[in-house]
Amino acid sequence: MNKTLILFSSVHGQTRKICEFMAKRLQQQGQNVTLAAISEAPELGEFDRILIGASIRHGKHNPAVYDFIRQHQALLDTKPNGFFSVSLVARKPAKNTPETNPYMQAFLAKSGWRPKLLAVFGGNLNYQGYDAMDRNIIRFIMWITKGPTDPNTCVEYTDWQKVAAFTDKFATAA
Repeated sequence: MNKTLILFSSVHGQTRKICEFMAKRLQQQGQNVTLAAISEAPELGEFDRILIGASIRHGKHNPAVYDFIRQHQALLDTKPNGFFSVSLVARKPAKNTPETNPYMQAFLAKSGWRPKLLAVFGGNLNYQGYDAMDRNIIRFIMWITKGPTDPNTCVEYTDWQKVAAFTDKFATAA
């Protein structure tokens, strides 16, 4: 039985929600799955495959994600692995693939890591769930990118079929 580790870096919870969905799907396929925040990662050597998910906040991945990858890249490279990014920019069809998403391209350039599988998923826009500063910054960004700016907006942009397909691909990755 494969031992799979899914690590996440999440600010408002959508990346964690996606990881929980993936963990449940892999468990239904008979895999032994451990889910943890990247800051609480267990010993990587005991796992057969490792998947990392990270959200975007104010245009950047959490610096802890880069630190973790630098510290563990040699081991990550010896196992089936994957990385996915979650952002509101990925709601747009022209920016919802690893090749077209600017945050994924910045991640690859900055991290130096080349995960075996990559994905980009749309996040969740919930203005009422943000503090005043985040709400105003995100509304401004959405105004610039022609997204919803009504402060009562709550829209989940995650394509769960895409998440399921990526999870299944990861499950069979050698």
